[in-house]
Amino acid sequence: MEKKNILINVAILVVTFIAAKVADQFLGAYVKNIINLAGVYVTLAVSLNLINGFTGLFSLGHVGFMAIGAYITALLTMPEAAKTQNFFMVPINPLLQSINLPLPLALLLAGIIAAFFGLLIAAPVLRLTDDYLAIASLGFAEIIRILILNMPSITNGALGLIAIPKTGSLAWSWVIAALTFVLISMLVKSSYGKAILAIREDEIAAKAMGINVFRTKLISFCTGSFFAGVGGGLLATHMGTIDSKTFTFALTFNILLMVVLGGMGNLKGSVLAAVVITYLQEWLRFLDQPLKIGSFTTQAMPGLRMVVFSLMLMIVILFKKDDRSLPKLRKKGGEPLAKN
Repeated sequence: MEKKNILINVAILVVTFIAAKVADQFLGAYVKNIINLAGVYVTLAVSLNLINGFTGLFSLGHVGFMAIGAYITALLTMPEAAKTQNFFMVPINPLLQSINLPLPLALLLAGIIAAFFGLLIAAPVLRLTDDYLAIASLGFAEIIRILILNMPSITNGALGLIAIPKTGSLAWSWVIAALTFVLISMLVKSSYGKAILAIREDEIAAKAMGINVFRTKLISFCTGSFFAGVGGGLLATHMGTIDSKTFTFALTFNILLMVVLGGMGNLKGSVLAAVVITYLQEWLRFLDQPLKIGSFTTQAMPGLRMVVFSLMLMIVILFKKDDRSLPKLRKKGGEPLAKN
């Protein structure tokens, strides 16, 4: 069975790579832009689902790790001339001036540094629960945003970074999205994953069974932070320009929305929700333009797109059942250990 799972995971990665390469050859720039963004969102939604859906935490600080990954990737991949172009008000830190790394290495470092910050914030914050954890993690994201504004020699402050090399592609975005899905899926199905599920179902019972609750939460949080940093780096290479306003609570809400609509603890649902929401947000842009209804033409109403999108989400939420797909933990004999 384990060999079969490995073959399936390898097949997912290979098929994703081939499909991305084919799409890159035959699709137009606009469509590729949407698909590329959807791949980035898949990575972010799946990583947040590990923290919020499987471990049962309520973190709102994902955007902070995305910001760290985005700036690290941008600074490590930008050529020296582009850095000189950006840092004309305050000179860039000499240590960063001449560094220029390939995208894979930059993304890896972005993920590691994001995970390190995840470790720093998780040590005190994970001792909190529910609403307190959400507020503390949201505060962390805001701290990162303020630091970005007040570290001009590293982040260029409020001016942000432009001319970021668009070294990302459909293959990069979707292969990393598939790799994130495969690795987190393997993690959840492992013995460590059973400990995660036990904590989500009943933290007190998990502690009584000998599970190190804090360490398990810490590993889960840092793993999600790592992939958030990688996703943030991909977002920076996709957009080509970033600043502090890119990483606000609205972006956190967008990723959280994908997790909730796809199903808490449902990785496949997160993938589907990320793709559908990304497509809908782009498809509904015609609502912001003047609409011709028969012989009558309405005035342009900027923002109508998001009003209609929000109404659609409200309808989905109202009629959506609680379909969390987490497997129920069972005692010997087959009786559920705890109900969802």
